[in-house]
Amino acid sequence: MNKSLKIIIIGAGIGGLTTAIALQHIGCTVEIYEQAPELRTRGSGLSVMSNASVALGTLGINLNLEHFGAPAKTFEIRTAGDRLLRRLPLAEVSAENGAASVCISRQALQQALLQQLPDIEVKVSARAVEINQSATGVSVKFADGREAQGDILIGADGIYSTVRSLMQSSEPIRTADYICWLAITRYQHQQITPGYIVHYWGAGKRIGLIDIGGGEVYWWGTANMKDKQARTWQGSNQDVADFYQGWPNIVSDIILKTPSTDIIAVPAQDRPFSPHWGTGRITLLGDAAHPMLASLGQGAGMAMEDAAVLAHAIMQKADPIAALRFYEKTRIPRAEMMVNASRSMSDIEQEDRFFPRLKRDLALRLAPKSALKQNIKSSLIFTLDS
Repeated sequence: MNKSLKIIIIGAGIGGLTTAIALQHIGCTVEIYEQAPELRTRGSGLSVMSNASVALGTLGINLNLEHFGAPAKTFEIRTAGDRLLRRLPLAEVSAENGAASVCISRQALQQALLQQLPDIEVKVSARAVEINQSATGVSVKFADGREAQGDILIGADGIYSTVRSLMQSSEPIRTADYICWLAITRYQHQQITPGYIVHYWGAGKRIGLIDIGGGEVYWWGTANMKDKQARTWQGSNQDVADFYQGWPNIVSDIILKTPSTDIIAVPAQDRPFSPHWGTGRITLLGDAAHPMLASLGQGAGMAMEDAAVLAHAIMQKADPIAALRFYEKTRIPRAEMMVNASRSMSDIEQEDRFFPRLKRDLALRLAPKSALKQNIKSSLIFTLDS
């Protein structure tokens, strides 16, 4: 990079804010535009896996996420009948990797990211409607008449990316035919110790309870359901609890202690992977480039990895267009692997047939610890050339 570049970032989610941090850190000027009238803070949790912190660490950036969430310590997989299938060595592999995997609320993660951007104003209510490029720059027009110009434009605007649709035809949304319920609630139970994660696996349904610190628990549930029904779900907390009748008492207890208005219901979906992320001075990042199902808990981590690799590419390449193509070439193989692995894991976890479920559960119980560690490492190990 032979001059200070001006970067336009479309989207102020995890990927957009992390990209702003990374690019500002290397000396770029950044402007962030968000379509929504305010930053999204409602209601769900997520995991920032070890690889994300390692990636940002290559730039000398430390978000100190352990102060905002709960580092994972114990990770159990249990049956719907409360039988322990396996304790996964996530904390051990994360420690060996050099950074904790942290479970955190979206709001707390947003706070951690914004603390790194004290001089940046996110420009909201900015819906992009036109993008143009020239030999010397890129410009974007917004629906309210505003315009912005820069050297590079990054589309970090999620699975329904406007930047992607303005730049190229998008791959269609791919449904997984199950619903996801997401919520955060204040909850105390002797089973929920600091850094505790438990996933219960049943027949075509699952539920997870995750400590995120500060007396709060993030829980999510899934149930096989046609996409149309999942999109129009309007049920109450009791309706959700009814899906888990006969499951451990803690499951119905936490659901029923969560106000119905605090439960988010969304259909599970991604897109078929596309290797076409950008053209000229434009590229995509995070869910705009490679939306994935949540089974590996790597949506946030992949966006953060993207941001780190993009920053390194801009530092290494004097030409901004060459930097974007280098970023894409570097990231596409790993992103494709993670999209496909998340979809495959989702299929296994949502299995509702008896014998495939029996095979799944036995395989997890009997797998050597070395095999489990290697499987976890495949998603947690970050390298700049991955």
